[in-house]
Amino acid sequence: MSYARRANQFVVVAGMCSLVAALSFGLVSCAPETVEAYTEVARDPDVRPDFFGTVIPANIAPLNFQVLEPGQAYLVNIHAGTGKPIAVASKTGAVRIPLKQWRALLAANRGQTISVDVFVKEAGGGWKKFQSLTNTVAAEDVDDVLVFRLMKPIYNWWKSIGIYQRRLADYRTSVVLHGRSFGEGCLNCHSFVGNEPETLTIGLRSAEYGSSTLLAQGNTVEKIDSKWGYTAWHPSGKLAVYSLSKVRQFFHRGGPQVRDVVDLDSALACYMVERREVVCPPQFSDKDRLETYPTWSPDGKYLYFCSGPILWEDRDTVPPKNYEKLKYDLCRVSYDVATDTWGPVETVLSAEQTGLSILLPRVSPDGRFLLFCMCQYGCFPIYQPSSDLYLMDLTAGTYRKLAINSNYSESWHSWSSNSRWIAFSSKRQGGLFTRTFLSYVDETGTAHKPVIVPQEDPCYYDALLETHSTPELVKGEVKAGRAALARTARSAATIVAEAPISGATPKAKPIESWQERE
Repeated sequence: MSYARRANQFVVVAGMCSLVAALSFGLVSCAPETVEAYTEVARDPDVRPDFFGTVIPANIAPLNFQVLEPGQAYLVNIHAGTGKPIAVASKTGAVRIPLKQWRALLAANRGQTISVDVFVKEAGGGWKKFQSLTNTVAAEDVDDVLVFRLMKPIYNWWKSIGIYQRRLADYRTSVVLHGRSFGEGCLNCHSFVGNEPETLTIGLRSAEYGSSTLLAQGNTVEKIDSKWGYTAWHPSGKLAVYSLSKVRQFFHRGGPQVRDVVDLDSALACYMVERREVVCPPQFSDKDRLETYPTWSPDGKYLYFCSGPILWEDRDTVPPKNYEKLKYDLCRVSYDVATDTWGPVETVLSAEQTGLSILLPRVSPDGRFLLFCMCQYGCFPIYQPSSDLYLMDLTAGTYRKLAINSNYSESWHSWSSNSRWIAFSSKRQGGLFTRTFLSYVDETGTAHKPVIVPQEDPCYYDALLETHSTPELVKGEVKAGRAALARTARSAATIVAEAPISGATPKAKPIESWQERE
């Protein structure tokens, strides 16, 4: 995605200002590469976004930011122990860092600290220098691509919903599939096999083309005649477990978040790829319980999921009686892919132990940690300001609340393939709009201060009236082309995969579901 450059801003790299650069930015003179005389200010500068005081990937795009201090001119020097420093001058406070120089500086300083010095020229002509901002450059990269969804934060209507992919090393963003390609339809629940982009599923809903699921394997795209909910692919790619839900939205009279969601009836189903068959093992399709949010261990030996008791008899009334008392347990079942056999249900962590509802488990690819949400009740953490991120050490069996939480909802999260980075959804910037943040998780399980996904325009998020959510980290761009996905979305289903009624929660039909994920 390309963003227009502001006419009153220009960039100076290592003190060099050429006529070409001046003309590109509509300027006729150059700011100094350094400031010799200045007054020191004993505090950090006021900047937005706050990208500093944490750990960043060496392969992240430039962390462009806005200096909010009042002034007539601005100079930012970026330097480290090794490599050529970068000087960025601006008349507006908008700081856009040159991509090539940024990449070189970070690559030369893996595991080291980089510093950012901010100078501001005051109305009287003098300069002041603020305390240096610092970051540590991680030794481990984040995955190349982030796949996410953009949609309006509205409750009763959808339009202009799209799934996008963003190259994290720069700002290049492209559409994977947009709702306008199939009658302004709704699309969500995008899922991959691990962090690999070759296999992708997307759940679709359209008044014109019905509810279905796209299955892309390499360049081949097929359409399944049922809509999958939250989906977890077995590492082998031989089967996928997905949710069948009867989700309904309702509203509170007041509070920080008036919207709420209840899952009146749900179960998990299993799609066997080679047989093109759906099965519903009784271990996770109990008619007396609500099962949702499946995820696999990286070795494929365990399926983790969330399970809660059905506290109401009427499965049509919204909200049902005792909805605020529903809390989900974290469970798992063993699986042998060679014999296609499932073990008994084990409770890993119960709501009775935590006093909270446990949701959205995701296991790190190295098998060490399990990241999950907990909130006061229910199944939809994005609408609960109480939702926080927790980390379980699977080797020790202990868990703790992460220090990176805010006063607002933290929800949908995914791991990088090297288990050192997480991407997650957060409403921490005021509680209304969901944004995607990245956080470094070290070998001890400590999550470091998160940073919002950087954009070329430092003021991008100030004008974004859409939610940027459901992030999935993958190693490369989606293999299936946008045209093939769109064409298949408009076509007739090629795979008939009816879920058996016996063994599953009888009323859990995905075609009736309200299945939004901010």
